Amino acid sequence: MSKLPVYLTRVRAGFPTPNEGEIDEKLDLNEHLIEHPAATFFVRVEGSSMKDAGIFEGDLLIVDRAKEAKDGDVVLAILDGEFTVKRLSKGEKIILEPANSSFNPIEISEEMDFQVWGVVTYTVRKCMR
Repeated sequence: MSKLPVYLTRVRAGFPTPNEGEIDEKLDLNEHLIEHPAATFFVRVEGSSMKDAGIFEGDLLIVDRAKEAKDGDVVLAILDGEFTVKRLSKGEKIILEPANSSFNPIEISEEMDFQVWGVVTYTVRKCMR
């Protein structure tokens, strides 16, 4: 990803009138969004189970496999051979929590093939679809 200009001018809504003297630096989003490049990948969302967490169908997730998944993290998990994105609840039992009341939480049992594949660190969405 190439570096793009970051303007010093802050805007409430709209685009600044560029003034070359107001450019602060060149911005490389990789430096801000990716902590562990060798362990980070992108995946596209399908479905609506996380819509109340602001994760929508078609969004691009940045997933970091080097981060340790903690209670409350949104994770990409493999459950019985299928990928799913849910909020991880680590208490007495491990539960994958959807962020949509139309879906039920998934309580992980010993019989299930379960693995946290990575922690979702950012969501990228096109503003106008």
